Amino acid sequence: MAKFDEAQKRLFKNVMVCKKCKTKAKATMQKVLLRKILCKNCGGKNFRPKRKAK
Repeated sequence: MAKFDEAQKRLFKNVMVCKKCKTKAKATMQKVLLRKILCKNCGGKNFRPKRKAK
């Protein structure tokens, strides 16, 4: 995978993963902390940031 800034931002900036069903959603960390976003699949409100590959 290419490691230039534009690709890193596109792949990892504001991308959150549902802790229950592992679905990705784009949202800011602030909205996640306030629990304003819902998972598309399961309706859960627990998200984590997408982890960067080694």
